[in-house]
Amino acid sequence: EKSQDCMYLQYCKVCQSYKAPRSHHCRKCNRCVMKMDHHCPWINNCCGYQNHASFTLFLFLAPLGCIHASFIFVMTMYTQLYNRISFGWSSVKIDMSAAKRDPRPIIPFGLSAFAASLFALGLALGTTIAVGMLFIIQMKVILTNKTSIESWIEEKAKDRIQYYQTGETFIFPYDMGSKWKNFKQVFTWSGIPEGDGLDWPVRDGCHQYSLTIEQLKQKADKRVRSVRYRAVEDYSGVCCPVTKGVKTFFTTPCTEEPRIALSKGDLILATRGLKHWMYGEKILDSAADGGIRERGWFPRKCVEKCQYDSETDQPVDGEKKNR
Repeated sequence: EKSQDCMYLQYCKVCQSYKAPRSHHCRKCNRCVMKMDHHCPWINNCCGYQNHASFTLFLFLAPLGCIHASFIFVMTMYTQLYNRISFGWSSVKIDMSAAKRDPRPIIPFGLSAFAASLFALGLALGTTIAVGMLFIIQMKVILTNKTSIESWIEEKAKDRIQYYQTGETFIFPYDMGSKWKNFKQVFTWSGIPEGDGLDWPVRDGCHQYSLTIEQLKQKADKRVRSVRYRAVEDYSGVCCPVTKGVKTFFTTPCTEEPRIALSKGDLILATRGLKHWMYGEKILDSAADGGIRERGWFPRKCVEKCQYDSETDQPVDGEKKNR
């Protein structure tokens, strides 16, 4: 509504519009998602403003269903094996052939059924632990009225302030100060989340765009710290390249973030990296015209550092001393 507020907002080059506060662009869905938490491959959708409560309930009910299934499997194996175990003087024997002699069970409980039930029990217990941990993580961020992405933004804000020693204090603006109030921001009796996904209540002393302003500061800091590299080898963009060395092959980043293909002479702005991999954005000629950004991982072996060590074209320390 206010054009001057655009200076506080991030601009999405893909959607060709400004991002609302707490919104992020999803590469999988190819759109900006309000209050985006993450993209979940299991539901093939993003978890955000509209379905955060439903997704959290799913994480709560799925372990309950698996616990129920585990109880059924355990009781089934116990009752079926109870009359098949014979205790001898030296050993315990299990007679699995009793299923052929006893026609009463609807489903004969033979060796294959026992193995299948044991395997299903392991799956049910594993799902209970894995999904239950995800539920605990989701409840922690909900009780502070955050998302997983916003928790990461808050951590980077603390690192930025500590690195530059600015003396400022970043306060997360959407934490209402009460776990119950934060809980009600997501869970309602009607099932419809509060608000419209664009405007959010903020705590006293915070600005409506406090989080977006911090994101803009982090992006500016990211551009300053980025290092320019030039591709010296071709890279096809495969997840685990065989021709780039054994260490590169086995240390591929375990993430859903994409890989970018490189050709000799390509320029890349690297923002972070591992021992054998780096993450950055390819410098395209059409980037200034609103082209699609190419960001992703690439092998460190395929690039070399340019003469200038950052996007701002600052000479490296050795060159400064020579001058």
